[in-house]
Amino acid sequence: MRPTASPDSNDDAPPDIEIPEPPAVSIPVARNVPPRPRSATTSPTTETEPEPPRPSPPQLQPRLSAQEQTAAERQTNESIQTAEHNLQAALGKQLNPTQSDLVAKIRTFLGQAREAIREGDWLRALNLAKKAQVLSAELVSSS
Repeated sequence: MRPTASPDSNDDAPPDIEIPEPPAVSIPVARNVPPRPRSATTSPTTETEPEPPRPSPPQLQPRLSAQEQTAAERQTNESIQTAEHNLQAALGKQLNPTQSDLVAKIRTFLGQAREAIREGDWLRALNLAKKAQVLSAELVSSS
């Protein structure tokens, strides 16, 4: 602010020097983590169009030759049959909590193996059926 001269003031005073304001400097903020997305409660009140649902990522399945697929189908079916047979043998017995947990896991693996068969993913089906077979053998040996 510039002082105003009064009629009594001395004209010998040094003139006022105007100092320009320094330019505004923006300093970038370093972040170690990406910013969190806004949740629905913190979003602005204006309505926006909902995002279209994202498609699920494609499942990559290795190509099997006809011979490999036949072998995978045979092994998968054998493992499922063995696991079901072992499961039936254990169900007539009194099971402890650990054995009951094994039964639940075996059923889950069998269900997932059947789902993989419906999807035509024979390698995944075989893997899940083998897991069910191994757990069912453990169940039978512990009861």
